[in-house]
Amino acid sequence: MTPDTNQLELSATISLKDLGTVHRLGFGAMRIVGDGVWGEPTDRAAAVAVVRRAVELGVDFIDTADSYGPNISEEILTEALHPYREGLKIATKVGFTRTGPNRWVPVGRPEYLRQQTELSLRKLKVDTLDLLQLHRIDPKVDAEEQFGVLRELQDEGKVRALGLSQVSVAELEAAGRHFTVSTVQNRYNLTDRSSADVLEYAEKNGIGFIPWAPISAGELAQPGGPLDAAAKRLGATTSQVALAWLLRRSPVMMPIPGTGSVAHLEENLASAGVGLDDATYAELEAAGK
Repeated sequence: MTPDTNQLELSATISLKDLGTVHRLGFGAMRIVGDGVWGEPTDRAAAVAVVRRAVELGVDFIDTADSYGPNISEEILTEALHPYREGLKIATKVGFTRTGPNRWVPVGRPEYLRQQTELSLRKLKVDTLDLLQLHRIDPKVDAEEQFGVLRELQDEGKVRALGLSQVSVAELEAAGRHFTVSTVQNRYNLTDRSSADVLEYAEKNGIGFIPWAPISAGELAQPGGPLDAAAKRLGATTSQVALAWLLRRSPVMMPIPGTGSVAHLEENLASAGVGLDDATYAELEAAGK
């Protein structure tokens, strides 16, 4: 199953607080950089082509972070898309530093979060960031201080909407006392539903839930497994079915599958056209528990 230019236009949308309406199936820009989310991609022109193709196919929500590269993901998005198409929303994140490939260290000092936000504004060539998410809460810094500086940045007009990543319900509630939470980005997929309580909270409070590692399916995707069987019945790939399951799982679910390949991008976005019948959805729901 392959996409066409109208497919995402027909897919479901979500209205995010302080941000507006976007299609629920977006693009994650972590994999357009080098291995280990570190350094330049092997082919920068190919990375630019992937980003441009995503927008051509109707993607209007792209998720990145200052730590992807670091810096390189944001720079590639700017190279590929600036000046930005009307309606396109780019979300970025601060609060995670990089000391090498696959190495992540949270830094939540208010002055650092402010500095990185200012740098993201410059790299993305905008006056206001569409959505700024705290990549991780730094356990060595008072969480209230981290939430407070995000609110200050929003009050100053440097950020339109605010979100959090990999947090608990209690942390969401605490952040909500400082600012309106637009999105929450936690790991969630067919085989990892440990953030089910956060998803439920997001549903009750009108918060967009961005599942990272959305396609991870482990043994379910192996030949003969339930995901493989469903894909064959539907004439789709296992990745497409995994994404279709997420889209049906909740009206606030916003998968952002990432890739450095145009072919894989098109495959992922075509999941917007995969309809899961009740029996298949129930089978997958039960298989992942």
